[in-house]
Amino acid sequence: MSAITVPAPAAPVTRLRLTVRGRRVLAALAALPAVIALSIAIIGGGSALASRDEGVADGGFVTVTVEPGDTLWAIAEDVAPTADPRDVVDAIVRLNALEGVTISAGQEIAIPAQYAPTAP
Repeated sequence: MSAITVPAPAAPVTRLRLTVRGRRVLAALAALPAVIALSIAIIGGGSALASRDEGVADGGFVTVTVEPGDTLWAIAEDVAPTADPRDVVDAIVRLNALEGVTISAGQEIAIPAQYAPTAP
């Protein structure tokens, strides 16, 4: 008796084909982590640290204790009567890395040196 061997059919080789739309989706997914990291850095992740360094590099700061009833606007007008209060408030918020413009009595806040009150 003789045995006849029949070879098994070879598995079909399929290639992955990407359409134009598929390539665009893949590129968007690959770029997504970079876009997220850049957004975080721009929106607020690194801005607080950068603003602290800027304030110190410009000549330091002076601390002021917030009194009851004080607002950032009032403090800005007191420490720099000739400057635009909006600019002073913005500099104080950035230097102190405040979430908003709300401050409380007893809190010590840093005033940038260019706006710091001078001694008479």
